[in-house]
Amino acid sequence: MSNNIKNRSRRNFIRNGFTGLAGAILVPTVIRKDRESISLQKKGKKFIYRTLGKTGIKLPIVSMGTYNATAVTNVALDAGIVHIDTSADYNKGNDERMFGEVFKKRPRDSFVIGTGIGMWQFRKADQIKNTISNKTLRDYIEGSLQRLDLDNIDIYYLGGIQHKEIVEHEPYLKILKEYKKAGKLRFLGVTTHANEPEIIRTATDGGVFDIVLTAYNFRKKNRKEIKEAVAYAAGKGMGIVAMKTQAGVYWDRKKKEMINMKAALKWALQDENIHTAIPSFKNSDQLYEALSVMENLKLTPQEKADLKLNQGSSSTGLFCSQCEECIPQCPADLDIPTLMRSYMYAYGYESPAKARETLDYTGLSNVPCINCSSCSVKCTSGFDIKKKVTDIVRLKDVPEEFLAG
Repeated sequence: MSNNIKNRSRRNFIRNGFTGLAGAILVPTVIRKDRESISLQKKGKKFIYRTLGKTGIKLPIVSMGTYNATAVTNVALDAGIVHIDTSADYNKGNDERMFGEVFKKRPRDSFVIGTGIGMWQFRKADQIKNTISNKTLRDYIEGSLQRLDLDNIDIYYLGGIQHKEIVEHEPYLKILKEYKKAGKLRFLGVTTHANEPEIIRTATDGGVFDIVLTAYNFRKKNRKEIKEAVAYAAGKGMGIVAMKTQAGVYWDRKKKEMINMKAALKWALQDENIHTAIPSFKNSDQLYEALSVMENLKLTPQEKADLKLNQGSSSTGLFCSQCEECIPQCPADLDIPTLMRSYMYAYGYESPAKARETLDYTGLSNVPCINCSSCSVKCTSGFDIKKKVTDIVRLKDVPEEFLAG
């Protein structure tokens, strides 16, 4: 992009007045640098460990998810975090490169790294024929090994699985087993945000995968079914890792009411079949708050009230359950669940780069909602789909330099 085009894009961005979106994009996260990297374990704090299924790996029940959270990595490792989860897709592989630099200064047996390749673009079961090539999968694996500068990766995931056909795709399984046999991938896993019960059971029964990383929180509409599938998988020796435990961070788009982060994490970890969870930390305060749940996993009456466990909420919040009931309702066949995830990343998690990356998975080149006088989609979470879609797709017009960091 030439300087003239960059400047013009910048002026257009400001002139168009992306008030809410600009706030999510342009307000940087403040990283506390005055907090010492003191191990909670050395201070006598209680750490709860669980074994990650048949892998035999014992982990603290709080691990670390990452996306633009690399600044706090050393603090987290020094504080007692063992497992770090990332992806080759994050910041175009740059997160892996950063972790590679961090790991050079640490004993190999002091950390457990999980990474993988995202497959969000294949939301329909019949798209299996259009998935990445075998060569591409090999290139991704080799690329992760090189960027992390490691001889082996502890957990390698096929990420963002929405339909069981990917989990059962024999060409991929053959490659993964080959790398595992060679010792380059210690354990294999899948990640899922949608159709979780089916994906969890399929991965468990297939006999190839060792770990499932699943969305799991108090706001999931199918949380009962996920809990049952998790129990089934854990009973068969699968390692279970929970993500999206914070359920969008805020109850409302304007960020006037924040979800009780500590209570939300406790809720997920009360299930003993969840072996560890991977909330993201952008600063040391968030890290230490997450670690403090291990002092007592029991929800207090106030925490239960904060999570509104026994009542309906008038706020639809930012968290999309990924139930996919919206997809057949949309005449434009939009990938609404992915668009809603992008919206959540921008406004809830304040991660515009990840929001843009997720938005790009949809392949949208325009905003078809503009052509609809009214939206025919009835969201089970009460979202105004047209409003949220037209809002979040504006990210496509934002220069990438505004999204970094």
